[in-house]
Amino acid sequence: MPGSSPRRKRWWPVLPVPSVTYGSAILATAIASYPDPVDGDVYRCGFTSESSFGAFSYLVRRPNGNVLVDSPRFNAPLVKNIEAMGGVKTMLLTHQDDVADHDKFHERFGCSRVLHRDDVRTRTAAVERQPTGLDPVGLDDDLLMIPTPGHTKGHAVFLYRDTFLFTGDHLAWSETRGHLYAFRSACWYSWPEQIKSMKRLLDYRFEWVLPGHGRPIQLPAAAMHESLERCVTWMSNKS
Repeated sequence: MPGSSPRRKRWWPVLPVPSVTYGSAILATAIASYPDPVDGDVYRCGFTSESSFGAFSYLVRRPNGNVLVDSPRFNAPLVKNIEAMGGVKTMLLTHQDDVADHDKFHERFGCSRVLHRDDVRTRTAAVERQPTGLDPVGLDDDLLMIPTPGHTKGHAVFLYRDTFLFTGDHLAWSETRGHLYAFRSACWYSWPEQIKSMKRLLDYRFEWVLPGHGRPIQLPAAAMHESLERCVTWMSNKS
C-alpha cells in the first residue's frame, strides 16, 4: 500500500465561509448560491477545505452523469444542492493535495474516483481508477485525462468538450503578467517536468482554464494557445 506523503506548509489562503455577522438572510443566500455557475453546465463549488490548501473544486452537470473535479468540504448545504442537481457519478482528482473529503462524497453518492497512480497515498488507496504513465486517458466521449507531472509526480488535468480545462495546481492565470503561468514556488516534484507537461498541453484546444487557485479565465482558443506559449517561455526562463 502506498505510503503517506509529508505534510506541506499551506501556500494558498483558504477562503472563509461567510460570517454569520452578515445576517442570517445574507448567509443563507450565500450558502444557497453554491455550486455557483461559471459557464454552461460548469459550476464552482465553493466551500474550500483547509486540508486541500483552499483549492477550488468544480461540478460539471452532464446527462450521462455529473462530474466533480477535486473535492470541496463535505458541507451539508452544498451536498444537498449537489444532490438536487443530480448527484455525482464520477470524481476526478487532479493530484494528491486536493482530495479533501473525497471519501465522504464517494460514500454519499457512490461516485467512481480517478487519480493518477503516482499520486495515490494511504487515504486514497481505495480510489477505483488509477491510471499510469503519461498517455492521455479517455474517460468518456467528451472527457479526457491528461497527465501533467511537475507540481506533483502524478498530477493530471482534465479536458471537457475541448473547451474547459480543469488544471488543479498545474496552470493558472496571472493578473500581473497577463498570461497563463505556473506556481514556481509551489512545485513539489520537478520544474523541468512541469515545463514538459505544459508543452504537451499545446497540442490541445481549450477556451477555459479552471484552476484550483485563482479565478477561472476564458479566452478564444487561439488567444488561449498564445497565452500558453507565453507561459512555456516564461517557465523556461525561470529554470
